[in-house]
Amino acid sequence: MAQHTSAMKRIRRDAKQTVRNHSRLSRIRTFIKKVETALAGKDKVAAQAALKLAQPEIMRGVTKGVLHHNTAARKISRLNVRVKAVS
Repeated sequence: MAQHTSAMKRIRRDAKQTVRNHSRLSRIRTFIKKVETALAGKDKVAAQAALKLAQPEIMRGVTKGVLHHNTAARKISRLNVRVKAVS
């Protein structure tokens, strides 16, 4: 267990931040899942609408430090390709 006041405070802050990051990541996954559900149903209009909502959410994860920029770009790119492939 930490002995210094600053170390104890850091432990409390880390716990709060972990909860926040987990909820952000969960929210991102939910938006991605909505796009994938629309893709599974072969509904191009719904998939495009879901992707339009998912993109800013994924990039917000980058801003908040939950995702790396390249990871977010890769996810968005792959979703975009799949949406365009739906006929």
